[in-house]
Amino acid sequence: MGWTNYDSGSRSLRATKMGYFTKSADDIFTQNKEGKIHESMEPSKALLREARDSDVHPNSLPIIIALDVTGSMRRIPHELVKDGLPKMVANMIERGVADPAILFLGIGDHTCDYAPLQVGQFESGDEELDLWLTRTWLEGHGGGNDGESYLLAWYFGAYHTVTDAYDKRGQKGFLFTIGDEPCLRSLPKTAVKELMGKEPQSAFTDKQLLEAAQNKYEVFHLHMMEGSAGHSSLGYWQNLLGQRCIQVDDYTKVGNIIAETVTSFMEGRVSHVTVKPEMDAKDGSPTKPTIML
Repeated sequence: MGWTNYDSGSRSLRATKMGYFTKSADDIFTQNKEGKIHESMEPSKALLREARDSDVHPNSLPIIIALDVTGSMRRIPHELVKDGLPKMVANMIERGVADPAILFLGIGDHTCDYAPLQVGQFESGDEELDLWLTRTWLEGHGGGNDGESYLLAWYFGAYHTVTDAYDKRGQKGFLFTIGDEPCLRSLPKTAVKELMGKEPQSAFTDKQLLEAAQNKYEVFHLHMMEGSAGHSSLGYWQNLLGQRCIQVDDYTKVGNIIAETVTSFMEGRVSHVTVKPEMDAKDGSPTKPTIML
């Protein structure tokens, strides 16, 4: 962790060799065929994830990307592994965020899924980031209970991560949840014990965990608007996060939006961002998102 650089050229060659542009999601995300979580991503074996400075990355910036792996949201990790991830990292580095340390989480539904939380490592190198992303099991389930367990990302970020950015420099990292459902409103003690192996003193609400995560992270939600679920649940996120709920109309832009959000925030140390699409001059269609400060 933290000892390798992101090499876009190397990554491009490896992506071609691995068939990231041509293979199906099930051929790339091999846990899909096994139908189970990769043992290295089991939460009970990931009680602490660290984003530390190193000689290679003296100013590490922790970035947690929590991917909804239920239903139609499974296509977002597939898009990231094609070219969304390398473009995102290159964008950040080119604009002065030299030491991003990215941690992928897989998020499902703690009331019914086999793997509602999957945990990678904070990484900076291209090979390591691809490894953790493609180890993620795109379980594809979720329940009919009007929500997913995005609050598990807040729980993990708040209580199971340590970062030099915060401890040494008082600098918050970034935490992005991505999905089209509202968040389940509570996290019972039994659910935490089942995932982490230890029962907390009390249950948590969504707002309690959000506030805990916000102590160490700038928290955003990328709300996917391409289906009916996104429209019906938008109000929940707007009430909870205000301008930090970013509406996304095109899932292929997720990596770009994350990069734009992080870099714009770091450039101006602003407290609010709003993503607005640039319009194509010819047909009026959105081209790429820009951050309006």
